[in-house]
Amino acid sequence: MVLCGIDEAGRGPLAGPLTIAGVILRHPIEGLNDSKKLTEKKREELFEIIIQNSDYHIVRFSAAQIDELGLSACLATGLREIMSALGEADYLYDGNSKFGVSGLRTMVKADATIPEVSAASILAKVTRDREMVELASLYPQYGFEGHKGYGSATHIEAIRLYGHCEIHRKSFKLKSLQPSLF
Repeated sequence: MVLCGIDEAGRGPLAGPLTIAGVILRHPIEGLNDSKKLTEKKREELFEIIIQNSDYHIVRFSAAQIDELGLSACLATGLREIMSALGEADYLYDGNSKFGVSGLRTMVKADATIPEVSAASILAKVTRDREMVELASLYPQYGFEGHKGYGSATHIEAIRLYGHCEIHRKSFKLKSLQPSLF
């Protein structure tokens, strides 16, 4: 049975989508690794090679969907959608939680050791990063093209100055932005 690797990008940011990818490699690909360990240039190069040499499915959830459904429900829904779209396979998800989804295995750090999961990591990250760069042109004051929605000091300062915008996750509360009781 073929192996389908699954990984996500955008689980912890303050803004932007959650992106989940599933990949079944049709041919071996050199240079795969956890997307966080690769340069942006290398990820972009590998993205095109993965697209051409795999069966894949990418699912995204907007900040509004994450706020409405919750992160765990979005992850569970995304995992099920990938499994439905890619059919019969041995599914391996990076991490240690199945989010209530049966029919898949989990493995911590699979994105650094299993090529199919590395490929999924790259597809998810590049897809999400590209979207954040596009969104940066709509919301230039936040600097999304640099921090991609994660909680950097410059991003937190922008929220302090301008408040939240449409793509911020309102359900994510920052202690540094909460009013002090003292």
